[in-house]
Amino acid sequence: MTKIKNISTLCCILAFLSGCGSSASEKHPLAQDPAPLTWEEKTTQAKGSTVQMMMWQGDPFINAYMSDYVVPKVKEELGITLNISSGQGPQVVSSILAEQQANVATSDIDMMWINGETFFQLKQMDALHGPFTNDLPNSKYINWNNPFISQDFQQPTDGYECPWGNVQMCLIYNSEKVASPPKTLAELEAWVKVNPGKFTFSSDFTGMTFLKSLLVNMAGNKAALDGGFNEAMYMELSRELWAYLNRIKPYFWREGNTFPASVAPMHQLFSNGELWFTMSNNDGEVENKVIQGVLPPQSRAYVLEGGTIQNSHYLGIVENAKNAAGAEAVINFMISPDAQLKKADPNVWGDGTVLDLSLLPVAYENEIAKLNNRQYAPSRDSIAPYAIQEPAPEYMIRLYEDFRTYVIEE
Repeated sequence: MTKIKNISTLCCILAFLSGCGSSASEKHPLAQDPAPLTWEEKTTQAKGSTVQMMMWQGDPFINAYMSDYVVPKVKEELGITLNISSGQGPQVVSSILAEQQANVATSDIDMMWINGETFFQLKQMDALHGPFTNDLPNSKYINWNNPFISQDFQQPTDGYECPWGNVQMCLIYNSEKVASPPKTLAELEAWVKVNPGKFTFSSDFTGMTFLKSLLVNMAGNKAALDGGFNEAMYMELSRELWAYLNRIKPYFWREGNTFPASVAPMHQLFSNGELWFTMSNNDGEVENKVIQGVLPPQSRAYVLEGGTIQNSHYLGIVENAKNAAGAEAVINFMISPDAQLKKADPNVWGDGTVLDLSLLPVAYENEIAKLNNRQYAPSRDSIAPYAIQEPAPEYMIRLYEDFRTYVIEE
């Protein structure tokens, strides 16, 4: 992070010293700050324009939601052409950083799907447009006092990113093989030792989120990692975490000599019976994946007694976007009740809505009722008391590094 921040700062200094007469100051007409405009003026300005969006495209259901629903809807209702390119956090950051270094006038990206790590990095680079969320008419359906909405990895969003979905991490087990799933660290250790080879976790974002949940469980307090990064707290808890994992690692899948690179191969191992557990950052994914046939119908999701991480994922706009007004219009549609409830349908995506359901018009009552009718996952209300806020981004960064050092290479 320090390297990115320093490079960004150097670029800003060089740009300043070179004067404002460069091409970077000659913004595209649609890139002018739309803040002074009324919402009607923004949507009028955006009509007939094109918005470039970068997002992760690793799930066919998510891709279908965007291509078959969002893209045609914004074309029909807003007159905007939405072009989607593939790329997640690191690609977004590197692309924008390269543009900053080149001192380009406007970015090739207008908007992007981001999480807390990327938000942290883009803030360091002064690369986010905003604040803009208060200008969105559909923001009235969001409870901005909800810390799981207003805080992203302990960072106030301050209007520089708009929540798009909200999920809570769940463990998923085979109910035909596991009669009573372990809900505490002690129970998990005992279960793994009695059932060798049937449990593991991935080395990606999902796996590190699982480890963050374990850190908080070890602290015995859901608020233990709230606030800024605490080096002393991390060192104390991580020592306990590495000792715990290394103690039970020989009983993991393949004796802990390797870990799946992502949850996709974990789901496959679970489906063919090689694993009896898998996991997901999305509490509703088990419904979606059973419908897809990726997971078997005996799959069930649950959370640990000490809690699991709940977080929101967001939409951001690049500071020098060509079409900031168009991006705002698209984001407003994507948080509309229709788009959010469509997305929450497990037959479509199964992503948790960021809308406060109590604020929606009565006309949506039937759609809301469908969200609570889960067959394979616990209700959102039942797991909410076990929700842990995402810790500061430094915890995730350190876990990635230290997991490799103290567990994989141990």
